[in-house]
Amino acid sequence: MKNPLLVNALEMLRRPGTQKDVAMSVTASMLGIDDPRLLPCHEIEVDLRCESLSDGIVVDGGVRVDFRGDCRRCLTPLTGTVTIEVHELYQVNLTDPDAFPIENDQIDLGAMVRESVLLDLPDAPVCRPDCAGLCPVCGIDRNVSECGCTVSSPDPRWAGLEAIRDQLPE
Repeated sequence: MKNPLLVNALEMLRRPGTQKDVAMSVTASMLGIDDPRLLPCHEIEVDLRCESLSDGIVVDGGVRVDFRGDCRRCLTPLTGTVTIEVHELYQVNLTDPDAFPIENDQIDLGAMVRESVLLDLPDAPVCRPDCAGLCPVCGIDRNVSECGCTVSSPDPRWAGLEAIRDQLPE
């Protein structure tokens, strides 16, 4: 399958200051992403601007992707959107350790987009910031109703950390 995010860099490198916009939708499977938080046919919106420098190409813009998962506190299925800001450098001769390589006079934006998506997808999303979660005794969803269970005192081995926490400012 042809990589849709492969950009010809030869002309750009010949004239520093040249810009090229890349705006498209690609699927997770097109980028080689196999992650349960994304559907294989999920659309990933890519909106990038490539600008050539004397020693490489700077890529700025954003990537937007919808995800799915379960709330880490109450296990409610949820969906959300992650918007990722991108600022990367591509170089023929890698002088920056964080730069991506320019190979065969082309830049592969797919590898950078794949890396950005996988790093920025939430590992443990919550349905809302004040989610009360599940009762550790009976398992009822405390966002829906109260159960009246009493939670036993914390493990005494945590007492040292509790004392330190009490000394910290709010």
